[in-house]
Amino acid sequence: MSDSTPNDSHTVTSKTDTATAPAGVTSTFNRDRVETWSAPEPKWLRDRRLHAWEVYEETPMPTTHLEEWRYTDLKKKLKLEALQWPEVVECEDDFSACPDGLQEAMRADRPASGHMWEIDGIVFHEDLDEDLHSKGVILTSLRKAMDSHAQLLKDHLGMEALPPEEGKFEALNAALWTDGILLYVPAGVRLELPVRVTRWVSQEGVALFSRTLIVAEPGSQVSFVDEVLSRDMEEQTFVSNAVEVLARDGAQVQYVSLQRLGRGAFYQSSQRTLALRDSTLDTLNVSMGASVSRVDLNARLLGPGANSDMLGLYFGDDTQHFDHNTSQDHLAPNTASDLLYKGALDDASRSVFRGVIRVHPRAQKTDAYQTNRNLLLSDHARADSLPNLEIQADDVKCSHGATVGQLDEESRFYLMSRGLSREQAERLVVLGFLGEVLSRLPLGGVVEKVTNVIEAKLRQV
Repeated sequence: MSDSTPNDSHTVTSKTDTATAPAGVTSTFNRDRVETWSAPEPKWLRDRRLHAWEVYEETPMPTTHLEEWRYTDLKKKLKLEALQWPEVVECEDDFSACPDGLQEAMRADRPASGHMWEIDGIVFHEDLDEDLHSKGVILTSLRKAMDSHAQLLKDHLGMEALPPEEGKFEALNAALWTDGILLYVPAGVRLELPVRVTRWVSQEGVALFSRTLIVAEPGSQVSFVDEVLSRDMEEQTFVSNAVEVLARDGAQVQYVSLQRLGRGAFYQSSQRTLALRDSTLDTLNVSMGASVSRVDLNARLLGPGANSDMLGLYFGDDTQHFDHNTSQDHLAPNTASDLLYKGALDDASRSVFRGVIRVHPRAQKTDAYQTNRNLLLSDHARADSLPNLEIQADDVKCSHGATVGQLDEESRFYLMSRGLSREQAERLVVLGFLGEVLSRLPLGGVVEKVTNVIEAKLRQV
């Protein structure tokens, strides 16, 4: 199914996955949980999970004493010890039985090269264009890939891009992920339509862990759109996502994350991208939902000629808290990166942007830029922006900048003088401000979907 909605005539049943979630096991997170969960898995994967758990136990929880977490106090924002292990439910593949919110999101998707659907950390549907399948493209769940594509996982999952040693949450995800997505694109294969992933979170008071691994071989092309959403939740729910993207020589990769979780969710995403010689690896992070959202993105440019555009967009209201921690690592000569993150904040919402451009000693001829701009729609909203440069080469072009400002009164007055109401004028100003980011990555369906979400938020202001 590359361009149609699934058949609604099927029926669905749900069942607890007793093979992977035995009865009587405590729901707290500990080594016993890791051993029990990994028992049916290959030995190499069990060993990696147990190693990750050891790293997790040895790594202190981040505090505001660390520069990277100065403005996000986990003691106040996250009650990890109170969260439970989710009920692992495996659903039959049936569109009509999916939650209404999930159905709505899937209907809004444009034609695609393939689809993956996930509920509470478990993939329950996958499809891929037959022609792409015949060319060797792989799109499958990590659980299935343990058997069908074990070598790909051995070589790349939690290895070079995102090992557990990267941090406390990275280690926890590596130890406890329940499922995820593997996308492999062979050399020279080009996907003209995106791969679309839709994830739904239904359980409350739990911690969910998922992973994504994308490997694009030399000269290939692929776009990947990953959307996660839920209804509002009364109990805090922790949603952890780990993303590893590898673009080999000359590959072109676009990774898009749309975060639309309901209130009550704490979203944590660790993303690592590796760009080799003459490759292009672009990312777009859209943060609209969750009560607290933390994104850690590191782009590594490893080969001469590598290029990465890093785009971000966020729109907060009420007391939402967005924290984006980015780094652009230039490790080879003649590489380029350009980061643009823009956000609009209303009510008592808050954003934190922390970014660093690192130019390593051998990375001469680096061309790197970093920009963060914030628009405050309320006297109670707040934005903290901390761009940084670390330069260890002498023949580079690098710059960074940040702005925090109120709504432009002249623009609003001009629009109102043309017959628009105050609300309509403000809506157009905000859409124009944020629209610059979307115009940089005009992926089919993404611009329309994000614009609709922004407009819906504006109508509530």
